[in-house]
Amino acid sequence: MKDHIDAVESNNPGGEEELQRLLAPDVDSLPLCPPSAVQSNFVSYFAPDFMKPGHDQYVYRHANGLCVIGLAPSHVAFKDKVGVTAVDFNVGKTDRSGIKVTGKRKKNAQHFESNSALCKVCTNDASYIVRCCVKGNLLEVNDRLIKQPGLLNSSMLADREGYIAIIMPKPADWLKIKASLIDIEEYKKLKDLC
Repeated sequence: MKDHIDAVESNNPGGEEELQRLLAPDVDSLPLCPPSAVQSNFVSYFAPDFMKPGHDQYVYRHANGLCVIGLAPSHVAFKDKVGVTAVDFNVGKTDRSGIKVTGKRKKNAQHFESNSALCKVCTNDASYIVRCCVKGNLLEVNDRLIKQPGLLNSSMLADREGYIAIIMPKPADWLKIKASLIDIEEYKKLKDLC
């Protein structure tokens, strides 16, 4: 065994330093703060001016295919001084917050088109319809927004707790939808958020 270790070390001079470099990264090259769970686990897409000017929405897509839908920071509802004051999921023919999906096959999931209404967000001055942006099955809406609409206004909580809904698109539908969305870099350039 000792002969084997000596042979490996003789074939790899400076192996100790390389091992140390791989195991302990240079502290100066690390980011100041670690990436959030959204940044690590999702690919961010945006639908600017969806259906109407200023109605910007985000679509966070997970590797498993699920899409989280919410209001982009540049949405017209956030231009109001107070921000969003109420969220109503009772749009269309049914109350979206009453949908309960069960089981592996997502029984009771309703199928929505990309222009289907998810909810209505209200400010002091106006109300805005939030659309699906993604064709697929509605798995969940964020019921907490009914009692706590301020979750949408907080820049710290909007990504994690201020989402509107979770949609499961079919893979073929996602490829069509993806072509109409822009990534985060294009979104920042478009909205001058650099």
